[in-house]
Amino acid sequence: MNLDDHQSFNDLDPQNMLGHIEALPEQLLKAWELGNQLPLPQFKEVRQVLIAGMGGSAIGGDLLTNYVKSACPIPVISHRDYGLPYWARGSETLVICSSHSGNTEETLSAFDEAVNNGCQVLTLSTGGKLAEKAKAAGITAWIFKHDGQPRTAIGYSFGMLLALLTRLGYFANAESDVASAAAAMKAQQAHLSPQVGVASNPAKRLAGQFLGRYVSVFAAGALEPIARRWKTQINEIAKAWAQFEVLPEADHNTLAGLLNPEELLTKVAAVFLKAELDHPRNKLRLDFTQQAFMLEGFYTDEVTASGDTPLAQLWTLLHLGDYISYYLAMMYQVDPTPVEALTELKGKLKAI
Repeated sequence: MNLDDHQSFNDLDPQNMLGHIEALPEQLLKAWELGNQLPLPQFKEVRQVLIAGMGGSAIGGDLLTNYVKSACPIPVISHRDYGLPYWARGSETLVICSSHSGNTEETLSAFDEAVNNGCQVLTLSTGGKLAEKAKAAGITAWIFKHDGQPRTAIGYSFGMLLALLTRLGYFANAESDVASAAAAMKAQQAHLSPQVGVASNPAKRLAGQFLGRYVSVFAAGALEPIARRWKTQINEIAKAWAQFEVLPEADHNTLAGLLNPEELLTKVAAVFLKAELDHPRNKLRLDFTQQAFMLEGFYTDEVTASGDTPLAQLWTLLHLGDYISYYLAMMYQVDPTPVEALTELKGKLKAI
């Protein structure tokens, strides 16, 4: 498909995934406002926070834990599984159960165990069984309205949680940073929209380079969840294979695997996400690792985040990845919204 023929996108995108991507800056602002308005219970002293979620509902927790870890006085941990780790028990643990639909079985399992373990609990969803369980147990349920796939609600799953930590006094007021992040995304959109041609559109250009290749996304530190987000968006939107690697760990193993099998390596696209907020040593590692891939004949590329604040750098990179995934879906000529493979698997599990 010719990506400059944007009028044809509607045929492949009847549920308007593009509209959800374009609305993300405003969604982040709305989520911050909503998180500051919803009722907040009088939690007892909290010593650790666990955010339980899966898929598109979990990525907001991943972003939060990485964003606040250098300034939050208590641990904030993202949990993607059934149940809870053994240490998550008693009132000193706050468990936040995040599920877009409110029907995610792993998250419902975590909710039940949190209640049984005597944890303090708050739920975040559009409704569903999770909200019903919370109401029956007398637990505060934060509800937001959103029509679309869970992965398109990342503004809510992050912004509301950030507001919660701020209101609990565990993180500095981030209102100005949220506004800066939304403004940076909007400014970036001027170069990413469908009306901008391939020659001037970095998202379209990278989508073209990813076409027909296995994509491996590299990042370090706070950008780890952004690399994961790129990977999962390429999977779910473009229905294409992708993986993500995190530095410095990748330098202790992945570099050794650049030799075989030769016929596969020529089909890999290694993209390196970089930002001003990276640790100085990781900046060097990213450069040297990219050079190693280039010397072995891999296609490589790099993307540097824009924005004046760490939060803006995180969100501009995230937003760029969403656009790239969308344009890649157009090039593969697939509908970017449905995830039939996931729906089929859930159906099999539900029948047992």
